[in-house]
Amino acid sequence: MTFLWINLSLVFIFSFFGRYFANTVITNVSTVSIKPNKFLTFGALLSLILISGLRNNIGDTFFYMHSYKINDYTWDFVKEGKDIGFGILQMLLQMLSKDPQILIFTTALITNVLIVFVLYRYSRMLELSIYIYITGGLFLVTMNGIRQTLAAAIIFTATKFLMEGDWKRYFLVIIFASFFHQSALILIPIYFVVRSKAWSKATIALVALAVIIVLGFNQFSALLFSAIQDTQYSEYQNFNEGGANILRVAVNAGPLLVAFLGRDKLRRIFPNSDAIVNMALIGCVFMLISTQNWIFARFSIYFSLYQLIVISWIVKLFREKDEKVIYYAILLLYFIYYYYENVISLGIFYKSDYLIWK
Repeated sequence: MTFLWINLSLVFIFSFFGRYFANTVITNVSTVSIKPNKFLTFGALLSLILISGLRNNIGDTFFYMHSYKINDYTWDFVKEGKDIGFGILQMLLQMLSKDPQILIFTTALITNVLIVFVLYRYSRMLELSIYIYITGGLFLVTMNGIRQTLAAAIIFTATKFLMEGDWKRYFLVIIFASFFHQSALILIPIYFVVRSKAWSKATIALVALAVIIVLGFNQFSALLFSAIQDTQYSEYQNFNEGGANILRVAVNAGPLLVAFLGRDKLRRIFPNSDAIVNMALIGCVFMLISTQNWIFARFSIYFSLYQLIVISWIVKLFREKDEKVIYYAILLLYFIYYYYENVISLGIFYKSDYLIWK
């Protein structure tokens, strides 16, 4: 964990001063645009890329590296495999090197650049978004579900199209992302749900549906796995590692509760935020369902990135004199969660052939 702690410190320091030396643009009475210092933001991004890209363990990293090493990614091999986009990426990388570290570094580079790019553009407090990207667990997830988080990062870059209702361009991005992980196609029908006003009747119906699914999970899972039995995800029906920790649900639901209580002010200071709030809410819904079977937490990857944007705005929903208390409370609570999740619960041990602590 030593390098992960160092990364957390460096990323927060760089991004904090990036916002401290930011350019502030007031577009109207209630809307403020913050443009963090690009050089300092790059420092935070560089730390994320190096720590993620130079690892050789965590999650399924070993299996990706092993597959890259033993397989020859020719056109014929790529066409026979699943998720052709990821196969083509590996084929191109093998033209440069057979060292599997190049795959890990390249995916870490692309994923983190895309995520930080969107956070830079839409976060009110960039350092808070990136801090929670790490302490909330998403940064670690990018080292585990490489293909899916790559697809999620690609779709995340289409946030502008989502907010503006440009469904043609948004769908094109989703289709492109699906070549890296086919499950990305779930975002197409989801688009029509999240474009509604946040906390509307549709929102209530969505939460109610999640509760019903949890209560009747056996029937729901039987129906779902029957529908995907002839797809590349049919093996998920044999997945049996229990459900996600209820604490994860609380971590996802807390910021959304604040966003709900301050929904009117949020719309004033962050116009067109409804779609982002709804995406974060759907992520929480999937996390709730995943308490019955952890595999459903995989779907929340596509939505949890939007919570990073929501959290960066909720401090501003409080009275000005209370903002510092809320800010420090968020830092402390997520730090405690990070320690519990990674040290006590998962016992994460970071390994690298390039970063060695003596």
